[in-house]
Amino acid sequence: MQIAKDTIVTISYQLTNLAGDILEKSSEPVSYLHGGYDGIFPTVEEALQGKQEGDNVDVTLEPEYAFGEYEAELVRAEPRHLFPAEITVGMQFEGAAEGTEEFMLYTVTELTEDTVMVDGNHPLAGQTLKFSCHVDNVRTASADEITHGHAHGEHGHHH
Repeated sequence: MQIAKDTIVTISYQLTNLAGDILEKSSEPVSYLHGGYDGIFPTVEEALQGKQEGDNVDVTLEPEYAFGEYEAELVRAEPRHLFPAEITVGMQFEGAAEGTEEFMLYTVTELTEDTVMVDGNHPLAGQTLKFSCHVDNVRTASADEITHGHAHGEHGHHH
């Protein structure tokens, strides 16, 4: 069966950077509802269109289609007293972006006596990534799955 709109596609994948380091690998196959439901990177979805069970697909994801371009304005200095005493470089925490309700993940990049430098960019922002996957299964989605926009019993990750 071919991958088309409103099919449930199960893939095993790995995400590598251009140096070939594995950044993420599916421990078990993941399923998503195909057809623009935002279940997976859109570029990957386009590459999988029309493929069949058993096919292997490699997609190069430019930064804008992966985790976004690196934005220098997302790096900022915050007063030290706002943070827990045991804070260390590399710690991540959530904070609302200035003037918005949107929660972002910040990574601590630098510490001084009075300030903490935090970076709101995704750790993989600005990087071109390679997404390699194997199509394990393709089946027609049920009406219920289509209504809800995702495969049953699966937790899609929302980027």
